[in-house]
Amino acid sequence: MNDAKAGGMFLPRDREWQPNALAPDYKSSIKRSPKSKLLSFPTSLSEETSPIFGHDILGEFDHDLIVNYAKQGESAIGPRLLVHGTVRDEMGRPVPNALIEVWQANAGGRYRHKNEGYLAPLDPNFGGCGRVITADDGTYEFRTIQPGPYPWPNGPNSWRPAHIHFSIFGHGFAQRLITQMYFEGDTLIPLCPIVGALGSQDAVDILTAHLDMGRTIPMDMCAYRFDIVLRGAKQTYFENRSEGL
Repeated sequence: MNDAKAGGMFLPRDREWQPNALAPDYKSSIKRSPKSKLLSFPTSLSEETSPIFGHDILGEFDHDLIVNYAKQGESAIGPRLLVHGTVRDEMGRPVPNALIEVWQANAGGRYRHKNEGYLAPLDPNFGGCGRVITADDGTYEFRTIQPGPYPWPNGPNSWRPAHIHFSIFGHGFAQRLITQMYFEGDTLIPLCPIVGALGSQDAVDILTAHLDMGRTIPMDMCAYRFDIVLRGAKQTYFENRSEGL
């Protein structure tokens, strides 16, 4: 991200909040972490502008991962969930018209990806991705199924806790933010080297969605609340940009 000296319109990153790029327990970070001093460049118009997102770009079932890939009359397998929350800026103001894209593994912990190597079966009625746009009050919600944990080749017995990936688009291409949402009570969270790279329990807590019995739909689906703060002291941790929009 740019700093004032570089002439950019965006504020510099808060690297005190961002974990170190090199986290030895997270094996792939050893090869992909920078080996040289970081450089900063001014942004151009192409990074500082972007398309304007409107609700007309959404399909009828983009917000419903339970049915948006399913055959007519069928649905995805797994515990049904409602995920909701509010996107706010550092002043607590709601952020309207932000495009949120989500993707996740199925109930067995498998992604629908051609290079997926996990042996869990694919669900023919689950595509694993969806999108919503925040309302005028900054709120969002989508329906999905509980993703399963899965093993990954980080160590001899490494497992990723259940999680949902979030991508949030701001008003410029340089303002795309990526994060992950974990689930309250998951015992795999403290064992995950990726989570461990955060280095702060506060950061882990901010990325953990809480069961919201007030929004649970009886005899249908549990609800989890995941609020996103783009900047400031209560900022959500973002994988690709720590300072938020």
